[in-house]
Amino acid sequence: MVALLSGKISIEVVIQVAASKFFNVLAKQFHNVPNICERIHGSKLHEGDDWHSTDSVKQWTLLIDGKVKTLKERIEAIDEENKSIIYQAFDDDISEHYKVFRSILQVNEKNDECACINWTIEYEKINENVETPYAYLDFEEKITKDIADHVLKA
Repeated sequence: MVALLSGKISIEVVIQVAASKFFNVLAKQFHNVPNICERIHGSKLHEGDDWHSTDSVKQWTLLIDGKVKTLKERIEAIDEENKSIIYQAFDDDISEHYKVFRSILQVNEKNDECACINWTIEYEKINENVETPYAYLDFEEKITKDIADHVLKA
């Protein structure tokens, strides 16, 4: 049997926040996310002048599945009209396990006070011994809930 080295996994989270408000946090206030989410232990702008542009690189320290992980990330594409962002993660802990690691966010309006948040991770493992990145998907679900709670309190 041949092990699959690449794939896609996804999760859908329904939140009681308007899609535009949730998306605005990630599209315009990304630098505030470490203050909102307890699983993000640190972040800094590694390259570039703007947290929200496609040519900037951010360095993150995250708590994934109970372990501290570091990675770098850049926005590969952002579509404000369709409320989607593609993040590319690389270096540090990611590069030790994956050749490709993309996280795709899609925010869909259910009604004025409710949104459906879809996260998809596209990955390619460096070998068959690497785990499918379910722990990263779990992290994205948890930060989605943290951001939604923050928006509700604001």
